[in-house]
Amino acid sequence: MTTDEAADRALLARAAGGDGAAFAEIYDRHVRPVYWQAYTVLRDADAAQETTQDTFLTLWRRIGEVRIVDESVLPWLLTTARYTALNVGRRLAAARDRAAPLDADAAGPDGAPSPEDEVLSAEIRRIIAAAVEALSPTDRRLYRLCVEGEHTYDSAARELGVTHAAVRNRVSRLRSRLRADLSTLREQS
Repeated sequence: MTTDEAADRALLARAAGGDGAAFAEIYDRHVRPVYWQAYTVLRDADAAQETTQDTFLTLWRRIGEVRIVDESVLPWLLTTARYTALNVGRRLAAARDRAAPLDADAAGPDGAPSPEDEVLSAEIRRIIAAAVEALSPTDRRLYRLCVEGEHTYDSAARELGVTHAAVRNRVSRLRSRLRADLSTLREQS
C-alpha cells in the first residue's frame, strides 16, 4: 500500500469524524480527475463543474457509507461523478427538448403550427396523459419527477425511499411504454 493510498483511507476516516480539513484534502487530491470524468460525459465545462461539486457533496453526505476500493476513494468518486453526470445530461437534454422551437416544416406560413399539427399535438398529449393516469401511483410520481420534472434518479430515489437502480429501471419501462403507445398513434396516422 502506498503512502497516498493509506492517506486516502486515513483522510476519509478523519473526514467521517467531522474533520473539515481532511475532507478539503480529499477534495484537493481528487477534484481534477472527478472534473474530467464529468466533463468526459457532459462535454460542458459549467455542467462538469456543477457535477464535480455535486459529487463531493454526495461524498460528504454519504461519507459513513463509502467503501474504499483499491485503497483509494477515487474509484468511488469517479463512479459517482459518472452517474451524476449522466443524470445531469438527461436533465439538460430534456430541458433542451422542451425549449426547442417548432420544426420549420411544422409551422404554417406565418410561423404558427398548422391545424393538423395542433390536432396531432393534442392527440399526443391526450395519449400521454391517459398512459400516465393508467400507471401505478409510484410510477406516476416517478414520471412527474424524472420525465416531466428535473429530478435526477438519485434525488427521486431518495424522495421515494428506493434505490437508484429501481428508479432507473422503472423510468426506462415507463419511457418504453409511452413510446409503444405513441408508435400506435403513428401507425394510425
